[in-house]
Amino acid sequence: MTWLEVSLILVAGLWAGTINAVVGSGTLVTFPTLVALGYPPLTATVSNAIGLVAGGVSGAWGYRRELRGQGRRLALLVPASVVGGVIGASLLLHLPESAFEAVVPVLIVLALVLVVVQPRLQRRLRRRAEERAGTTGGATDSPAGTGPLRPSRRVLVAVVLSTLLISVYGGYFTAAQGILLVAVLGSLLDEGMQRLNGLKNVLTLVVNLVAATSYVLFGADRIDWAVAGLIAVSSLVGGALGARYGRRLPPVALRAVIVVLGTVALLRIIGAQAGWW
Repeated sequence: MTWLEVSLILVAGLWAGTINAVVGSGTLVTFPTLVALGYPPLTATVSNAIGLVAGGVSGAWGYRRELRGQGRRLALLVPASVVGGVIGASLLLHLPESAFEAVVPVLIVLALVLVVVQPRLQRRLRRRAEERAGTTGGATDSPAGTGPLRPSRRVLVAVVLSTLLISVYGGYFTAAQGILLVAVLGSLLDEGMQRLNGLKNVLTLVVNLVAATSYVLFGADRIDWAVAGLIAVSSLVGGALGARYGRRLPPVALRAVIVVLGTVALLRIIGAQAGWW
């Protein structure tokens, strides 16, 4: 590994840790970078997932204030994230590598679409939260269980099942699971965006931690430990920066970089499969 490669991986990890804490989809920075440097897609995915655990820890810790009052919610959703993460990681490790390489372009396209439409989703969620606050006279950022609207049993079941399915996706391919979580949970729960973001950071951390543990136990031969270590160090710093300063970063610039890098990875994978290089 050259110094240029080390520098690129460190920068990608820093950026990914930062935007994961703020909006999610940091994998669409690190994964394309690793693929562009010549790492096989499966090795890139596994090593990246292990490295980003550190950034997830610092990002979740940075949002600890927004997690106050959400203990019961976490107790309900963390087990679903654990189960989903195990299933997703198992699929990644046991399905043929050719299957992963075939489905990755589809997953990247899905993740890029989510990144592009995220502003519209957020505006819709904000309007919905404001309408609820206006009709109930309450604040949408109140702690779980004390807000104006309590979710029904049917809604709770939908929240748990949605979290489980998104966690399966996250355990298999981590990109944009945070965006999926915020979009789905925001449409089901009467909660403010920042508190949803804090919840998202914990749940994605759980999925990444479960998946990383599975990779270490059952797929250690597919891990590039140097890459994982570099991403861990830089994403740890990035997660802290994202939790503290990331809300000030221009979202348009973040999304533009993600889309460009994701497109580069998509073209490289498709090109390699087609024998263009």
